[in-house]
Amino acid sequence: MENSFEKNNMLKEFYIPTYIFMPESSVEQVSHIPSCPVIVFINTRSGGQLGHNLLVTYRKLLNHAQVFDLLDETPDKVLHKLYSNVERLKRDGDTLASEILRRLRLIVAGGDGTAGWLLGVVSDLKLVHPPPVATVPLGTGNNLPYSFGWGKRNPGTDRESVISFLKLVKEAREINIDSWHTVMRMKCPKRSPCDPIAPSDLPHSLHAFHRVPKTDPEDMEYSYTYRGGFWNYFSMGMDAQVSYAFHSQRKLHPEKFKNQLSNQKQYLKLACTQGWFCASLSHPMSR
Repeated sequence: MENSFEKNNMLKEFYIPTYIFMPESSVEQVSHIPSCPVIVFINTRSGGQLGHNLLVTYRKLLNHAQVFDLLDETPDKVLHKLYSNVERLKRDGDTLASEILRRLRLIVAGGDGTAGWLLGVVSDLKLVHPPPVATVPLGTGNNLPYSFGWGKRNPGTDRESVISFLKLVKEAREINIDSWHTVMRMKCPKRSPCDPIAPSDLPHSLHAFHRVPKTDPEDMEYSYTYRGGFWNYFSMGMDAQVSYAFHSQRKLHPEKFKNQLSNQKQYLKLACTQGWFCASLSHPMSR
């Protein structure tokens, strides 16, 4: 009983009241200021059923309002709304809002693409003091989480595992990472309306923009413009081709991507058929 009481007290250190997220909510009188307030973003498509199970556990332990399913709400909209509301509360003299903003940490559960998506959103906000991001290794390769000491294996989704991870987030020290940003222009058919590809059809690493100003000598009458980012390391080549093929296949056939091991097998299959390690097995020269 005492152990359960201690854990419930510990969870208060991560709790954010609903009114911080929702301007229409009435301000709550809270006496305790959390030492490590967190916002949790979970890609429920990642890790087979693990993503959904993780979402359920986090929402049971924390405020439902501070845990987001990325299939329902995008991080850019969530964070823009949060920062706008917090700035309003700060102007009204809300001490709790100021402290939450100062101590805020983000948790993202998903693969490398999901982690890169959130890092890109935080970068685009151009904050003076951006919140640190902790990555839950919920994908196939999990190279980003592994690079920063969060491991490669998919996590447990039970109460004890999530509480253990929250403790690690609270104790983790902040480190800086390198990033690279690219702008890509693509021609589109002259009779096309030239609307950008819908965000749902783009990889998370790319963002669609309106055409560059006409004063730019590189501008074209008909073009798409996209911006993308690389985090900690970047790669251009066949591994990117395989990664995108994996992303596309998982979107078309989610039932085939149920756990980390089967995902890795699918990844290996795509790598071999596209000639990552050697000549493609489906190439005429390989027959």
